[in-house]
Parts: sequence; structure tokens; C-alpha cells
Amino acid sequence: MTPLWQSDRPPPRNDWPKAGGIARALVRGVPLVVLVFGTLAVLLLLRQIERPVFGQRRPWTPHLTQFVCVNSLRLIGIRLVVQGDVAPSHGAVVANHSSWLDIFVLNAAKRIYFVSKSEVAGWFGIGWLARATGTVFIERGPRHASAQRDLLRQRLDLGHKLMFFPEGTSTDGLQVLPFKSTLFQALFTSAAPDLTVQPVTVHYRAPAGADRRFYGWWGDMEFGPHLIHLLAARRHGSVTVTYHPPLLVADFPDRKALALACFGPVAEGLRRQSADAPAGDDAP
Repeated sequence: MTPLWQSDRPPPRNDWPKAGGIARALVRGVPLVVLVFGTLAVLLLLRQIERPVFGQRRPWTPHLTQFVCVNSLRLIGIRLVVQGDVAPSHGAVVANHSSWLDIFVLNAAKRIYFVSKSEVAGWFGIGWLARATGTVFIERGPRHASAQRDLLRQRLDLGHKLMFFPEGTSTDGLQVLPFKSTLFQALFTSAAPDLTVQPVTVHYRAPAGADRRFYGWWGDMEFGPHLIHLLAARRHGSVTVTYHPPLLVADFPDRKALALACFGPVAEGLRRQSADAPAGDDAP
């Protein structure tokens, strides 16, 4: 199992909100719950028609997922900016990983299917959403590698756009860890000759005056307190999703070369976005 990334500085303090913050959390949180789980009920009903006709291809339900993610960001108050051209062909998308918010951000920008560790399937609430939206769950570890490659290849050959985080863990959003190459191997076993992988940089800009790591979720940070902290915030910043030119898998000799080629533009994109961002409060 990949160890959780730990910062050399403690994360920003997420104190329990005062009365005003609690009110904001309720004003944002109640509609958010209704949107997410109300649409989930519609999705599950629609899937009863979609599954017998199309199987795993899902031509309808991903539109509902994207609708939920776009409007969830609006309810929270985070502005989404998309840069670059999204590759029209099927294949993979890889990005840096900073927060649970990445799931909403990347689904809002493009209809995709996430590749996630198997533990997520058992998480309360999130596991239901992940299963309903077609997430591919994988078991990490060398003894599962062959089975995971076969599973990913099957989904790629269906024409799905698969999204995974090659860092293997989330960080504070200020750096990109070296990309692990294991999941890239499935791209070399697909039957499609024109398969591509598109590197993507996700950069969060904290609210004015806040710690630059405001949206980061890493290490042993708990989901509940982090969610309440975001819902209770007086103001929010933005997130920029930058799509870099897609890479043709057939142009690379192996998974390690492809992983390295994807890492470069993602890391450079984060460096460039961070350099353009206004200085924030970096105090622990």
C-alpha cells in the first residue's frame, strides 16, 4: 500500500466554525447534499434502463455526474477555470492530486471515469457515489498487477476516458510527487492503436490572505472536518485545470518513459500557475 504523504509543516488549523461559519456551512451544505444524493437517485433509476441496453458504455449517466460536479463547485463557491483543449479521443487522463475536491473538479471539466483504490468503495457516502458513477476500483500491490491491467484494458477498449493519479497519494497542492508507472502499463495492452494519455495540472488558488494550502487534503487529515471548514469559509478562491497536449502511447517504448513524459508538463504547469498566484499566508 502506498504510504500517505506527510508535510514537514503541520496543516492549516481547521478550528470549529463560529455561529456565522455554521450558518454558511448549512446554507451551502444542505443544498449540496440534496443535489448530490438527489441526482444519485435519478442516476440509479436511469442506470436501470441504460445497463441492459448499453452495458458498461454508459452514454447517459456521465452527463448527470458532470452536472452534479459543476454545480457542487458553484454551491461551495469555488470558481472553476479550464485551460487548454480536452483530447477528444478515448484513453487516459493523469493529474496531480491535492484534495478530495479533485474528483469534483476533474469531473466538472470533462466526463471521465476515475480509477481508485479499492478502499474507497467502502467509504460511507463517497463509496456509493463512486460505484454509481462507474469508478474502476483496483487492488494495489504486485500480486494484483496483472488482474488490474486486464480490468483497465477492458474499460479502455470500451472507449472510456479513464482518470488516475500517478502520484499514488495526495499532497498539499504545492508540489508534484514523482509519477509511479504501474497503471500506465494497461495503456500498452489495449487493442486501440490511437490510444492517448493527456497530462493535466490542477492548481488551487486559496482565498486572499489564506494559507496557500487551504484546499489541500493529505496525510492523516479527516474528511469531515475538512469539508465543514470549506463549507464554513467566508470566501473562496478558484481552481484552474490545465489540459496539456495529449501523448500518443505508441510513441513511447514503455510505461516508465510514458510516466516521465506525463510528469514533466504537469509539474511545470503547477510551477507556472503557482508563480502567477498572489502571495498568501504560509504560516503554519
